[in-house]
Amino acid sequence: MVLFSGHSRATWWCVYTILIVCLILINLGYCDSIIKFLDSDLLTFRFATVSFSIYKLIKSAVLLIVFFRIARFLDEVAERNINKISQIKTVNKAILTKIFQLFIYFTILIIVLDLHGIDLSAFAFLGGAVGIGVGFGLQKITSNFLSGMILLFEQSIKEGDLIELGTGVSGLVKHTGARYTLVETFNGQEIMIPNDEFITNRVTNWTYSNKRGRIEIKIGISYDSDIEKARELMILAATEHKNSSKYILPKCHLVEFADSAIELLLFFWLENIMDGSTETKSDVMRAIWRSFKKNNIIMPFPQYDIHIKK
Repeated sequence: MVLFSGHSRATWWCVYTILIVCLILINLGYCDSIIKFLDSDLLTFRFATVSFSIYKLIKSAVLLIVFFRIARFLDEVAERNINKISQIKTVNKAILTKIFQLFIYFTILIIVLDLHGIDLSAFAFLGGAVGIGVGFGLQKITSNFLSGMILLFEQSIKEGDLIELGTGVSGLVKHTGARYTLVETFNGQEIMIPNDEFITNRVTNWTYSNKRGRIEIKIGISYDSDIEKARELMILAATEHKNSSKYILPKCHLVEFADSAIELLLFFWLENIMDGSTETKSDVMRAIWRSFKKNNIIMPFPQYDIHIKK
């Protein structure tokens, strides 16, 4: 594993060599007078209860360089290991890497402040005020980010899923990000939907556990037609279609004796709803139409008997 890369390698080796030489001189006592001068009251600056001397500033800079180089090294190691996980998609790997980076750098900052004996409560008031302002300003962004993380770990919405929202938007999930999910509708529109809508609203995922989907076709036939023959023709039209499931057989039920027709309802399944439910339904309906015409099964128009009284 390499801490340095490219043209910066020699520069960082020089920096670390100088630091090591300085540490040796300090331990041997050759820099005591210089340290005492740099840490004197004359070169000390005070802010509220916190005081900084030139010596402390130099010490802080050195610690920051060392610790942030360590953080960079840990970040690179984590990124390499996360990228090796094949079960996680690329966009989700980027999210996990960013979270790990924030955690590492925040931890390093806290450690550096603690090593200097800085009371973190001195920043409590300022941090609280900033936190309230940021909280109001970034409330929606934070909500979308956290919702994106929930979707990431639950895997309830994934790229390639066919979804339908309660608002009527339906289509394929093309991209899942930290703030929004990109959905491509069937007419080619690309809609960026905030992630919190998938958490707070009802969402239908047609391909969550499997890609199977059911199609319904309701057809009315004349009272003079053969019901059983009509049922057989409708089931045959669905069975013969290439997209129809070979494991779940179609079924046709008589559902109503309506005013002008006998209502039949056909159910059949697609093994992969992505093959196109609308086109498949159209194909089966055209096949039923042709079969009915050949076998004298009549689909009547609405009819009314009008009695005129003189």
